Amino acid sequence: MSTNKTKKSIIEAGRAAVEELIKVAKEKIVDSGEDITADRLKNAAATKKLAIFDAFEILSRIDEEENLLELEAKGPSKNQFKGFAEGRSK
Repeated sequence: MSTNKTKKSIIEAGRAAVEELIKVAKEKIVDSGEDITADRLKNAAATKKLAIFDAFEILSRIDEEENLLELEAKGPSKNQFKGFAEGRSK
């Protein structure tokens, strides 16, 4: 499997993971009418926070990788300089 195909597969898996993290974030913290301890509520809230932050982090990385794939597909830019001197010369 080529690198680009592998990256696309990883991107698809990342999107699926984000969907699962959204499900976790949407779940109610309290499922029963029982008295819940403060520690348990704190852990549940921390889990939701982590799920939300992880989802955003995954989405950011997916965007970066998709942009890189698009740039690679377009080919090298005409204005892209390779060295120090070439980048500063006019």
